[in-house]
Amino acid sequence: MIADGLARSKAWQDLQRHRESLRARSLRDIVLADADRLARFQIAHRGLRFNFALNFATSETVDLLAKLAGEQKLEEARARMFAGERINSTENRAVLHTALRQKGDAPVRVDGKDVIPEIRATRRRMTQFSEDVREGRRLGATGKPIRHVVNIGIGGSDLGPRLAVKALAPFAKRVETHFVANADAFELLSIISKLDPAETLFLVVSKTFTTQETLLNANTAHRWLASKLGEAATARHFVAVSVNQKEVEKFGIAAANMFPIWDWVGGRFSLWSAVGLSIMLAIGPQHFDAMLDGAATMDDHFRTVPFAQNMPVMLALLGIWNRDFLGSSALAVLPYSERLRDFPRYLQQLEMESNGKTVTRDGHSATYETAPVIFGECGTVGQHSFHQWLHQGSDIVPADFIGIVEDDLNEPEHHRALQANMAAQAAALAFGRPQAAVPQEIYPGGRPSNLILLDRLDPFHFGMLIALYEHKVFTQGVVWNINSFDQPGVELGKQMARSLETTKAGIDEKDVILEQVFRFVSGR
Repeated sequence: MIADGLARSKAWQDLQRHRESLRARSLRDIVLADADRLARFQIAHRGLRFNFALNFATSETVDLLAKLAGEQKLEEARARMFAGERINSTENRAVLHTALRQKGDAPVRVDGKDVIPEIRATRRRMTQFSEDVREGRRLGATGKPIRHVVNIGIGGSDLGPRLAVKALAPFAKRVETHFVANADAFELLSIISKLDPAETLFLVVSKTFTTQETLLNANTAHRWLASKLGEAATARHFVAVSVNQKEVEKFGIAAANMFPIWDWVGGRFSLWSAVGLSIMLAIGPQHFDAMLDGAATMDDHFRTVPFAQNMPVMLALLGIWNRDFLGSSALAVLPYSERLRDFPRYLQQLEMESNGKTVTRDGHSATYETAPVIFGECGTVGQHSFHQWLHQGSDIVPADFIGIVEDDLNEPEHHRALQANMAAQAAALAFGRPQAAVPQEIYPGGRPSNLILLDRLDPFHFGMLIALYEHKVFTQGVVWNINSFDQPGVELGKQMARSLETTKAGIDEKDVILEQVFRFVSGR
């Protein structure tokens, strides 16, 4: 089945004609022809600035992209999401991560039930628990205070909290937080080998409490703790975030030590929920609330500002322009901050798991390109790695440069070096060097980029940044007519792995090749 509604829409075809009209122009020509471009191609909101002047785009491009969003009914889709309608059609679920950071108690209903009271109640429990741990009121089995928290999860139960705790490290006090996701035992063992079990709290984060890698690590951690402190110590040293109370209690965690997560919160959008308990334990409830406030501020901006001046909408639409009309197959994410080093990894899941699909909402095959490859590294490290390819490779790859204005470390020499390198890299990608003494030193330029600046890297602006990209993903999913909130593609390999692990004797004929591959991988 073929779906060509988007490609046949008036706005899409207008954009195709517009793209043809720009064939004779270069990015350098477009940028330098407009002295006011840097000021006009900028959107600012509450200490977050998005400048898209270095894109291969004109004012007409922006207008046509905004019309495309209108034709694809973005406004209606946005309203349905915030209203709690079941826009995750394949799983028949609402999508309400925005309700987790909503200011005020205005009702948000799913099937007639207001979810805000339950969100508030869970937040109060998280706050009390975090304060008890951080203040030394909740003690381990031997009476020692908790000094270390180990978050055991994978995917959305790991990447978001891991990123947040590192990004907000200057705000973290009293407890040290560690993260375990990999089924490779090295990650877990290298952490717990340095810890005192009497001072360690494990957070087992799994919505279903059946996630294979998470339970594998949780069971190993459980055996380690029991061998040191006894089986009875589990109750003081393990907490769960899940919806599956039966499996949580089967593991040995009491319901009183379980925090809920709801089916209307997707894993990769869940750091605002109890999945973010490790964040709250690290930075404290007050800073966690500031992170929620930053996200809520971006929600308000996304809901109310016209498309052409709307930060996440334009970030999304320019991504579609680069992907579908300029032929870019990848996006480099380049945070010029060591504390945001995990941001590209986080976005790999957020964007590629959400929109890495070729089947539309109505079950047809898309005739256009969807999510690009997301990769990246923090500056200036990436400059000594893959930036060579960005500058002179055969592919034109757009980039998101992310910088911090305030020098919160009071190291002006280092901070100025970061800012100078970020500006130089963006300009060099855009303008290149068309003439040189030897051909190898010619830089073709024409590589577009976005410049995203945070006034400071604090909980509020970090929350804004994450929400910016969440709404970007949503916008692109609406335009591409795909469901951004399911992930069927991750299941096949997991199902095959389980069949290999549990097979005792004999296999189906159709699985012969799989068995042969498994034997090779396991060194048999």
